[in-house]
Amino acid sequence: MSLLGKRILLIVSGGIAAYKALELVRLLRKSGAGVTAVLTKAGEQFVTPLSLQALTEQKVYTDLFSLTDESEMGHIQLSRAADLVVVAPASADILAKMTHGMANDLATTLLLATDKPVLVAPAMNVRMWLHPATQANMATLTARGVSVIGPDEGVMACNEFGPGRLAEPPAILAAIEALLTTAKPLAGKHALVTSGPTHEPIDPVRYIANRSSGKQGHAIAGALAALGARVTLVSGPVSVPTPMGVTLVQIETAREMLDACTQALPADIAVFAAAVADWRTEEAGLKMKKAPGAPPPALVLTTNPDILATIAHGSPRPRLVVGFAAETHDVIAHAQGKRARKGCDWIVANDVGHGTGIMGGAENEVHLVTAAGVENWPRLAKDEVARRLAARIAEVFQ
Repeated sequence: MSLLGKRILLIVSGGIAAYKALELVRLLRKSGAGVTAVLTKAGEQFVTPLSLQALTEQKVYTDLFSLTDESEMGHIQLSRAADLVVVAPASADILAKMTHGMANDLATTLLLATDKPVLVAPAMNVRMWLHPATQANMATLTARGVSVIGPDEGVMACNEFGPGRLAEPPAILAAIEALLTTAKPLAGKHALVTSGPTHEPIDPVRYIANRSSGKQGHAIAGALAALGARVTLVSGPVSVPTPMGVTLVQIETAREMLDACTQALPADIAVFAAAVADWRTEEAGLKMKKAPGAPPPALVLTTNPDILATIAHGSPRPRLVVGFAAETHDVIAHAQGKRARKGCDWIVANDVGHGTGIMGGAENEVHLVTAAGVENWPRLAKDEVARRLAARIAEVFQ
């Protein structure tokens, strides 16, 4: 998606994640956007004005009281010359200042003076992110219309684990594209998307599951929302952040996922990207104990409901039903058979065999199987696969 001619005012605040702002600038410039950078004093501790200037090919602004900057472009004009203001990373400090309307440096003055949309990408220690003050600040900002991307969950620079990592630059780029895209070919359409694994309990502490991360399904939900669709995302347990503009329904089991999907109907589009467990067992009421010398307990498996086939053969049926086929061999043949057997319109097939790194990874290589034949897509980032699939879906409704 092109951002040709769009103007981004990028505010880089303090934090170790500030180095990722350089990659974000590169992606924005590659997409055709013009970028003007504002660097806070704290941000200068992690990246330099020279680095940002080299990548933006524009003057970098740092000082509210610079007579030269004010004579060339006053801060009020700077705040309103952009199509979008992006704060990445957005530290706990700058989010607090935004909430309370402070304007004691160039960045916060610009944010208070702008009349353009604002997108923030929070990044901070997990305890800072989860602190009630930060959560209250975020609630206030979102209520005012500030858009948010992330934060992601993972290992921090301080070696703590949890939510607080800056969203990856491609995800921030996708959020920017969604905010600035004027064409909304799926406006007025309702899309149902499933994502992630299901967890089928064995006893109160054990379950049957798979390696699905939810990255592809969540990316598809976000890409459809970016094209204007109203998206209901039914997801199993994942650590992937909910895409912007998407309604999340969290489930654990396949039966819960089917119920949630049924309740979400009617829908115009249904994309079943979740890796649903094929089988379940009756859950033991108490934790199963290992007895010395005794054989392991036998698990009696029962087939789970077929969510894709149920929706594809049911009523009301979405106009377009897209299934996924994760295979380890004979990928296209199995996908073609699945498409006919399940009654869906398209199958997105991929090879998740050992060594591909696709299930749980950042990239995917898919084959789009339709009534017209097979489209072989190259290996791409999952966000790009999602954008391509959403664009193909939009063609059906144009």
